[in-house]
Amino acid sequence: MITALQYFLIPLAILATTAFLVMGIYSLAKGGEFAEKNSNKLMRARVAAQAVAVALLLLLAYLLSRGGN
Repeated sequence: MITALQYFLIPLAILATTAFLVMGIYSLAKGGEFAEKNSNKLMRARVAAQAVAVALLLLLAYLLSRGGN
């Protein structure tokens, strides 16, 4: 479980957070109709992905503190 967190789930969550952040910033910078429809949704998705990443990091820290490898 710890290996899956370290090498798959946490990097995936961080990558998702980064992707939503970049798409949201691009949307805001571009403006227009696309920004009106998607900027807020993209930033909400980023916050959700960031929450998942933080939760996974906390879970990993907890598991390692209990004597995990």
